[in-house]
Amino acid sequence: MTDSRTHKAYHRVLLKISGEALAGAAGGGIDATTCGRIAADIRTACAAGVQVLVVIGGGNIFRGISGAARGLDRTTADHMGMLATVINALAMQAALEKLHVQTRVMSAIRMETICEPYIRRRAMRHIEKGRVVIFAAGTGNPFFTTDTAAALRASELGCDAIIKATKVDGVYAEDPAANPAARRYGALSWERVLSENLRVMDAAAVVLSRESAIPILVFDINAPNAFPEVVKGEGRYTIISASGEEN
Repeated sequence: MTDSRTHKAYHRVLLKISGEALAGAAGGGIDATTCGRIAADIRTACAAGVQVLVVIGGGNIFRGISGAARGLDRTTADHMGMLATVINALAMQAALEKLHVQTRVMSAIRMETICEPYIRRRAMRHIEKGRVVIFAAGTGNPFFTTDTAAALRASELGCDAIIKATKVDGVYAEDPAANPAARRYGALSWERVLSENLRVMDAAAVVLSRESAIPILVFDINAPNAFPEVVKGEGRYTIISASGEEN
């Protein structure tokens, strides 16, 4: 398949990881080996001079929308989900610091005994000092996903790209697990993702990335060394941007 993407290396990126990715094969909780592998990929990217910011979901521990479906008040359920993201952020911080990567966790909900509150200028200072910054608790508001938080932080902090980690190597027209012959896209426009409801990220996140002109790169987080390759504009991924759309 012809790939019309424009390859480019990125200097400052926001890596969006789902909570489920940290669970590994267990399907729930936090798998230390998986955290260590992701941390090693982040370290490799940092060593190449890339500034890495991270937003992690909380679905491996608690998903707010699922809690609401079981009868919890949606606002309460979403706050519980935000706390789950803080647990995941602390786990990833520990994995990175085990590899001697300086890391800070900043939370949209104040909890100073375990992490810093999110303050944009302070976050910029950490980034300038070469630290990995992990943003926890989403946007700090119910009814917004961590995808939206990723697009928001990337916009606020001047990221060159949002790197969306998934279980597959890009965006497909259909679920490749259900249909192995499903078409894989090398490049898409924001408009097509929205109009065809391709579910790469939630609609609010896609719209914000479009308004901020920040491309979204979708890749397989389980592929060896995939993240360092993607930030160099190499490897397999789908790029969502204003141009480069395949027919």
